[in-house]
Amino acid sequence: MREVGWDQVFAWRLGRQFVTEPAAEGAEAVARRLAGVQAQVASAAETAVALRSGAGRQDAVADALAAGTLVKTWAMRGTLHALVPDQAAAALSLIGSARTWEKPSWQKTFGATPDQVTALVEAVSKILADQVLTRDELVEAVLAEPGFAHLGEQLRSGWGAVLKPLAWQGALCHGPARGTKITFTSPARLIPGWTGVPEPDAAAQTLINAYLGAYGPATPEAFDAWLSRNSLRKTVVRGWFTEMGDALTQVNVEGRTGWLPAEFVDELATATLDGTIHLLGPFDQYILGPGTADTAVLPAEHRAKVSRTAGWISPLVLVDGRVAGTWDRVDDEVVVSMFGSGRFPKRALSAAAGRVAEALGDTALTVREG
Repeated sequence: MREVGWDQVFAWRLGRQFVTEPAAEGAEAVARRLAGVQAQVASAAETAVALRSGAGRQDAVADALAAGTLVKTWAMRGTLHALVPDQAAAALSLIGSARTWEKPSWQKTFGATPDQVTALVEAVSKILADQVLTRDELVEAVLAEPGFAHLGEQLRSGWGAVLKPLAWQGALCHGPARGTKITFTSPARLIPGWTGVPEPDAAAQTLINAYLGAYGPATPEAFDAWLSRNSLRKTVVRGWFTEMGDALTQVNVEGRTGWLPAEFVDELATATLDGTIHLLGPFDQYILGPGTADTAVLPAEHRAKVSRTAGWISPLVLVDGRVAGTWDRVDDEVVVSMFGSGRFPKRALSAAAGRVAEALGDTALTVREG
């Protein structure tokens, strides 16, 4: 078993996630490397990509979604993500394998039986096979079919709870926005070469490799927490890791054992921090990958400042790869709230704010302590 320290892990993750050195390519390369970009808030996805992309284009995620090189759908933890198509298909397969819509608690809450979900998948697949519809248009088309009248309120819900099982089975994804309205269509219609949702055992290697290649070393339990909030059977997830054999290597990080793709072990062992402070936006994958409960990256006493009410994830201040504060944009200022009582590193933070302004094509941003 290889042994490394957390400084090496954070240095490696910063590099792998295009934080220390932006990608030469655009949104697709960033989304692939991060195993998806959280897109529940569209502007947050654009910020995550802009900060990591040397191209520095605005609306890069929206353009890739319109071109079908990224797909927006309900994926990890039931939230909207923008993913490259092969990783999207793998994620949908694994999440769908939990069959959460067959649990009595889900049926009681949302009023749809497993048979009705199956019928919805068939109906929506036909409805969206050759068209793009707004939510209202889709709901009206579904309610015109027999057997779904009682689901009108749930289908119209902005949370999309009844639509998520349809997404996980490949019946729908988000289409190009129509003004301020979201739309839905079939992945097969939107994405060139879409081959459908694979079987879970075939999909597991794709997504595990992607996850560990950005957030490793990590355990099967950490992978499942990121993917499904631990909805999958532990023995199944561990089995997927075991089946990858020599493609994965166990790594000891100061007493915590995790897995890493074998191809990155030497790179991890030689990774070093350079002391640069980085600012990342809200809902950033850097913290969503390991999870806000991971005390190695985010001290437990400061978790509530990052993972806030209503599921909001604050913009991050990273010092040596650890979350050391949060920040907010107020007009032309970056208002920083550092954790603890340490010195406010204004010069380093000003440099980080400059990188944010450049990436977003914005005016110069000044820094002050909140």
